[in-house]
Amino acid sequence: MTYYSTILETIGNTPLVEVSQLSPNPSVRIFAKLEGVNPGGSVKDRVALSMVTEAENQGILSPGKTLIEPSSGNTGIGLAMVSRIKGYKLKVVLPANVSIERRQLLQVWGAEIIDSPAKEGSNGAVRKAQRLSKENPDYVFLYQYGNPGNPKAHFEGTGPEIWKDCPQITHFVSGLGTSGTLMGVGKFLKEQDPSIQVWAIEPPAGEVVDGLRSLEDGYIPPIFFDNNGEDLLDRKTVIGPKESIEWTRKLIDVGIFAGISSGTAMAGAARCAASIKEGSIVFVAPDGGWKYLSTGAWTEDIDVVTERARHTIYF
Repeated sequence: MTYYSTILETIGNTPLVEVSQLSPNPSVRIFAKLEGVNPGGSVKDRVALSMVTEAENQGILSPGKTLIEPSSGNTGIGLAMVSRIKGYKLKVVLPANVSIERRQLLQVWGAEIIDSPAKEGSNGAVRKAQRLSKENPDYVFLYQYGNPGNPKAHFEGTGPEIWKDCPQITHFVSGLGTSGTLMGVGKFLKEQDPSIQVWAIEPPAGEVVDGLRSLEDGYIPPIFFDNNGEDLLDRKTVIGPKESIEWTRKLIDVGIFAGISSGTAMAGAARCAASIKEGSIVFVAPDGGWKYLSTGAWTEDIDVVTERARHTIYF
């Protein structure tokens, strides 16, 4: 029987599950990369471990140091888990309107929460973390939006896993957040086969969709520029909150209990499938549904849930 010397060794190598029953085109297969099985519950475990390891290797991070990071959820939780195991202190700058599950999980892992104004969203959290890191030079600011360890985690892990499990892939679909997943996986896959298309899913400008951001809202992550994002992406498509929730519910029909951003990516995959003649699409399901129960996403009137999502950040 295989065993691991630490829970961190279980990060990655997540399952790829076919969900072609949801494809609008019988000639197009769709596969979901289930990142919710990571120990911290999301794809951001990969990024958290990668950034911390890189900082350790560079001598930036050593025992007794304090990390500070802006987050609206999964990256903060991943960093809190890694920090707890490795013995670092972590301060997470968090918008005040983040869902209760996210706040509780950060506290479970021992992170200190610093609130930022709700009305400023995740961009406000970034600005506050940047200011605090300048005011406190002893803090280690990994900055997921500009840290090369973010896309590296996907170039070295997620991308090769997808290629190994689905070498017939024709399209890769993922939500646009920090852009690390898109840049890392997209770059790896295109190096294997330049004909593979990379589709980014983003919310409408000004709208809140779990874990995602619109480039039209004025903040473009440095990772996107550093990896020539405009050249790497073949297409961007917009998915709104209600459609995201609808497809999150449809994933339950194939037994996948996933977060709302997974529904967004699934909606993008379905739109992609409807626009091509044949192929194989892989999309990333960033996390499980457990952290979203307070949204009522699966049980309440969908219009009520959609309106609620405009006021509370569920990522």
